[in-house]
Amino acid sequence: MKAICVFSGGLDSMLAAQIIRDQGIEVIGVFFKTPFFGPERAIRSAKHIELPLEILDITEEHLKILRNPKYGYGENMNPCIDCHSLMFRIAKRVMEEKEASFVISGEVLGQRPMSQNRRALDIVSKESGLGRLLLRPLSAKKLPITIPEEKGWVKRELLYGIHGRSRKTQMELAEKYSIKEYPSPAGGCLLTEKGFSKRLRDLLETKEDPEIKDIELLKYGRHFRIDEYTKIIVGRNRIENQKIKELSGKEDIILEPKDITGPIVLLTGEKSEKNIMLASDLTATYCNIPPGNYIDIVVYLPGGKRIIKGKAHEKMDFHGLLI
Repeated sequence: MKAICVFSGGLDSMLAAQIIRDQGIEVIGVFFKTPFFGPERAIRSAKHIELPLEILDITEEHLKILRNPKYGYGENMNPCIDCHSLMFRIAKRVMEEKEASFVISGEVLGQRPMSQNRRALDIVSKESGLGRLLLRPLSAKKLPITIPEEKGWVKRELLYGIHGRSRKTQMELAEKYSIKEYPSPAGGCLLTEKGFSKRLRDLLETKEDPEIKDIELLKYGRHFRIDEYTKIIVGRNRIENQKIKELSGKEDIILEPKDITGPIVLLTGEKSEKNIMLASDLTATYCNIPPGNYIDIVVYLPGGKRIIKGKAHEKMDFHGLLI
């Protein structure tokens, strides 16, 4: 018998896989990738417990629900219930393709206020089309009996009834299964972060069909909204400078200080002389030179390059534009 595990790479999903494998059932892990959560953690965790793992990119489908989630957002731009429903709906397809019998997850009843309360878990089971074929081994004894339990594919007495945010039982189970390496429970999804969510909301409001590079750019630099069509992004360190360069488009303008160390700055949208001068002033300002001083700024245009003077300002002068 075979089961599909929706695998985040956290301790709970690692334990869910081990509990079911302990009953002699083959488990295949599936991670769903988008620009907002990458597979690195899941890859490490799957390797640690020797779990076969498949990575599926669901960006296109995920972006559709992100604009208008049926069940709304969490504290920021995280449409948790709709996101989980999508993942388990795709997991159902994987289950059928792999000729598996059911799907499992590491969800714990009451652990997360929006996505793991009883109502949310029931909605996900229904919306995904899995219904009672979705088993949550860590909280099974606190939830209605599922088909795998009812038919005796798994023994309910060997499942758990964990509820709430305490990690005590999970830590004990980690010792039982010799799981010595696992990530902390915090983080993982950029949509739960306030700053990133603010920049994403701005992007979706100003660009009807953003490209993946537009979303990737949200992860780097300081973002200044100039008008509905124009944005300036200022790198904060060497790594961000490199990423901004790599993600720039053919029609974008790149600026950098000529003779001193400073930020890479990207101007995307309306490339008027006024906006280029504003971008050059932002470049000078974030070189941390005294306000009022001018420096040479190299402007890389689609058709060549030129050098202009950029004037340093107080950073507070631009805070009204900061996203």
